[in-house]
Amino acid sequence: MSNTPSYDRMDVYSKHLKLDMSGVELAEFAAEHKYSADQVNAVLDIMHYLDEKKHENTINTLLRLSRLPTSVPKTFETYDFTRVHGKDVAALKNLFALSEVNAGMNIAFIGPPGVGKTHLAEAYGRECCLHGMKTYFLKASELNDKFTTARKFGRESKVVASMVKPTCLIIDEIGRCTFDEENTNMFFDMVDRRYEKEGPKTMIFTSNKQPGAWKKYFTGRDDLLAALDRIFDHANVFNIKGNSYRGRACTTYAVEAGDTITE
Repeated sequence: MSNTPSYDRMDVYSKHLKLDMSGVELAEFAAEHKYSADQVNAVLDIMHYLDEKKHENTINTLLRLSRLPTSVPKTFETYDFTRVHGKDVAALKNLFALSEVNAGMNIAFIGPPGVGKTHLAEAYGRECCLHGMKTYFLKASELNDKFTTARKFGRESKVVASMVKPTCLIIDEIGRCTFDEENTNMFFDMVDRRYEKEGPKTMIFTSNKQPGAWKKYFTGRDDLLAALDRIFDHANVFNIKGNSYRGRACTTYAVEAGDTITE
């Protein structure tokens, strides 16, 4: 098997590691210093190691900043797809391909408690991180509190801008709190700016409520609330029906309390 160095690899590593050396320059350097093929390949192997190490560090940083759980991460592999049925189940299983984020689409998981909505949202966000995309997860109540705090300290623009930056923004449990008028304005400013953003800009929502009922959890003019439609202008909505997954490993013991029985 030939051990002829592939100098094109150096172009890839230089791009990833931000090095000022091309494959051609490496070849010229090797020729000038009379490097053997094994020596050049050793250099390329070191570059490969550094490239992999940087990639791993980047992923770890993205996961840490995403606010996704790390001790027991939710993944597509740990989601029980055997419990979901129907003609559209293939679309649910295909979420692993990240087609939505690459197409700039939004996603909504709608259904009763315990059917795995948050699990799927977190799994999608984690997969985005593993592919080098910035992800941020928070509950709707946390977003509401974040907006309120921002208004208190005059940081509305800064906070909205921070919510526009992530490639994948996950807002969990829409319908668990009501946004007042000022926070509603900030929410729709965020939605509009993400809508106009260039490149991948997916928002993922989970809710027990159908999208048509979301307006009652936001306060403001009807024409502003109509902006909710922008969320679903280009989106995949998954309606998940069924019984709760929770409590499957729960064992119930029946005991009685009373006076001690003596014989």
